[in-house]
Amino acid sequence: MDRILIEALAVDTVIGVYDWERTIVQSLRLDLSLATDIRPAAAADNLRLTLDYAAICQRIQRFADEHQFALVETFAERLAECLRHEFSISWLRLTVRKPGAVPQAASVGLEITRGTPPEAIEAMYS
Repeated sequence: MDRILIEALAVDTVIGVYDWERTIVQSLRLDLSLATDIRPAAAADNLRLTLDYAAICQRIQRFADEHQFALVETFAERLAECLRHEFSISWLRLTVRKPGAVPQAASVGLEITRGTPPEAIEAMYS
C-alpha cells in the first residue's frame, strides 16, 4: 500500500474555545498521509486512478470555511470522516497544528489515524 503525502497545508478557519477566538480567523497547519494503491494510476498515467491531492486540499479548505469548532480535536475527527467518505480513503493519518496557541511553543496540536492500517490491508493479500 502506498501513501499520498500532503505536508504543512495552511488552512484558515474560525476555531477556539475562548470568545475572542470565535471572532477571528486563525491558520492551522495540516499534514496528511493517505493510503492508496498508486500502481493503476502510474501504469495508465491517469489522475482519475489515484487520490487527487489538489482536489483533497481544496475540499479541506472548503470544510474549514463551512465549519466552526471549539476544539482542534473536533476539527480533526470530522475532517477525517469527511475525507474518508468523500474520497474513499481506507486509512489516513492527520496531524493538525495550531501555531501561536501557546506562546512558548511553535505550535500545539494532535495526530490521529483512522481506518484500516495499510499493513493490515497488505497482510490480507499476502
